[in-house]
Amino acid sequence: MAWSTTDRLFAALDNALKTLTVKPLGTGRPTPGHNLPEPELDDQARRQVVGLMRVNHAGEIAAQALYQGQALAARRPELYSLLLAAGREEADHLRWTQERLAELNAKPSLLAPLWYAGAFSLGLAAARLGDGLSLGFLSETEKQVEAHLRSHQDRLPEADQKSRAIIDQMMKDEVAHGQTARDHGGRPLPGWAQSAMRGSAKVMTQTAYWI
Repeated sequence: MAWSTTDRLFAALDNALKTLTVKPLGTGRPTPGHNLPEPELDDQARRQVVGLMRVNHAGEIAAQALYQGQALAARRPELYSLLLAAGREEADHLRWTQERLAELNAKPSLLAPLWYAGAFSLGLAAARLGDGLSLGFLSETEKQVEAHLRSHQDRLPEADQKSRAIIDQMMKDEVAHGQTARDHGGRPLPGWAQSAMRGSAKVMTQTAYWI
């Protein structure tokens, strides 16, 4: 199916509104660990879990924006469809982390609109460089997110298997998305671009942990 620029703009706007204002739908996959008992956490452990899940939720807000920005300017119609399909799986992650925060009586980052706007701009800019570099940017993003999630596994309290189940499945999906990007022609990014991406991600994660 061929999507006009107007169609893509309306789809991107619809995604932004749903991501920032309502419960995302995604693919409908059940939340990993939903049938596990709620762990008993002391105040310090609970604050740690809330901070980590808030960071992950903010990251998924950014992921939605990134995919939409890249899709908007994708040159190949099949790439547009691929990005939207991956974005729907990422919307599962957004819903899972949102639900986990609610279970912990905690709120997402107050700066969600900022994370969305920044990531959308980056995705759009990457797409303007051509599909190869856009997919390379996506591959590198997923690689860094995988490492970030792996570090969260080490920082989660051992008792909180509910959060761990969510992060485990998120990490598997990120690996798959990165491989898909490479399989469809993603080109490696220069070292300076990878470092810049790590720097910007660090700012977001450190801020979202608290705000």
